Amino acid sequence: MLDNELLKNVHSWPFDEAQKILNRLNKLGNCALKTDKKNALLETGYGPSGLPHIGTFGEVLRTTFVLRAFQKISNIDAKIIAFSDDMDGLRRVPTNVPNQEMLQNYIDIPLTSVPDPFEKSESFAHHNNGVLCKFLDSFGFQYEFKSSTQMYRSGVFNNSLLKILENYDEIMNIMLPSLREERRKTYSPFLPICPKTGKILQVFVEEVNLQNKSLIYKDQETGLLQEVSILDGNCKLQWKADWGMRWHAFGVDYEMHGKDLIESFKLSSKICTAIGGTPPAGLTYELFLDEEGKKISKSKGNGLSMDEWLKYAPAESLSYYMYQSPKRAKRLYFDIIPLAVDEYIDSLNKFSTETKEKKLDNPVYHIHNGEPPVYAGCLKFSLLLNLVQSCGSVDEQTVMEFIKRYASKSDVFSDSSLEFMNKMAKFTIAYYQDFVANSRVFKAPDDVESLALKDLALELGSAAKDAGSEEIQGIVFAVGKKFFIDNLKGWFQSLYEILFGNDKGPRMGTFIFLYGIDDTISLIESRLKNEK
Repeated sequence: MLDNELLKNVHSWPFDEAQKILNRLNKLGNCALKTDKKNALLETGYGPSGLPHIGTFGEVLRTTFVLRAFQKISNIDAKIIAFSDDMDGLRRVPTNVPNQEMLQNYIDIPLTSVPDPFEKSESFAHHNNGVLCKFLDSFGFQYEFKSSTQMYRSGVFNNSLLKILENYDEIMNIMLPSLREERRKTYSPFLPICPKTGKILQVFVEEVNLQNKSLIYKDQETGLLQEVSILDGNCKLQWKADWGMRWHAFGVDYEMHGKDLIESFKLSSKICTAIGGTPPAGLTYELFLDEEGKKISKSKGNGLSMDEWLKYAPAESLSYYMYQSPKRAKRLYFDIIPLAVDEYIDSLNKFSTETKEKKLDNPVYHIHNGEPPVYAGCLKFSLLLNLVQSCGSVDEQTVMEFIKRYASKSDVFSDSSLEFMNKMAKFTIAYYQDFVANSRVFKAPDDVESLALKDLALELGSAAKDAGSEEIQGIVFAVGKKFFIDNLKGWFQSLYEILFGNDKGPRMGTFIFLYGIDDTISLIESRLKNEK
């Protein structure tokens, strides 16, 4: 367990969130409500109305960061529940699944009773739950999966459902002011499941029968009154009531939620309190956005998927991206991948030389649960990308030859770094082929730029063949100061646009060292002739 004095100077958000849980448990332990609570329960929720998306992964990952931080500041047992709202009715047909015409016949049917459009699983929910668990397992997450359908039908929720029934009027008073006038006329926290059609009904409740533990509603087709038990999965709750009831039933101590659910969280908290529970602590995070700045959606399948990110970058870089600034909205699109990889590598490189306090604030501490790998001398994604486009090769072996050349001249490059770089070569080539190869716009050098490039080629030709990256960087700077006097930034911008066809580029000294002085001179000469 980490020392309290050490933690006083630590500011990373997972430790702040973990402290919230500890404070909550201490408070509960000092009151009559839950004197027997001896563990911490963190929850994440998933609605399987569509395929799990990268935002789903992000919520579980961030909750895992909090769990790990909690385990380092406390000896209290803790676990994560990954809860699937799979008893929800199918509200609309997702646009990113097959057999959409078939699915139209199952609107308002619980997702565990909707056939699997992929024709692989027992139901649509079973398929999506399987996808969720598969990718959570692939990242080694520790969690306990719970299905809403199983919890309702097995009676796990029965006691909490009775609390909802007993406090029916109070819960109605909580919810009705938040609804539109038209919706108020039919609202009930309970949704009966029609015994004939299997559909989840949003109907006006005529009577609440506490003795029979049932509701009475009017059949929409026959007009006759129907009585239905609220227990054992014969009814489910509207989702805000469901959320509050679930916190009560499980004793949830912590759950994150998106910015779009702030008001819902407040209402669910009031419902949880009304039935004798204590709402969980939590973090409100900003939303994930697609290329156009729109919220990503399971049903639309917009934004960047898990598989797409992992095609172009290591999983650790995605974890790094998810760790950074959870309270700031994030675009999940392809152009952020290189930067995320490079920042992850920067954080790794800093870790070994940092103080204990700084290490606890470093993202890689949380990504690797306190034991980040050592990839000494690792090359950045942006540098490899420029290497690939400069040598014009999408052959992994060719790229690795450049990397090995660099490794042989470096006194810090390790075997683990070489193994990591081998993976990076594959990622970089895939990214180059899909996003860079046909999008580059090379700038033709103007008169000043031409003179500067000629001088750079001349100075490089005069440099020692074993010149290191720092010496080469000094040559590039010296040429820039000669021709761009007060605008060194403009000099490097010109180099990137002329040599690489991009407005961003690598540290030139490292690139030339890696690419080779002779090959760099040839590259400059070809661009002076305006050859691409």
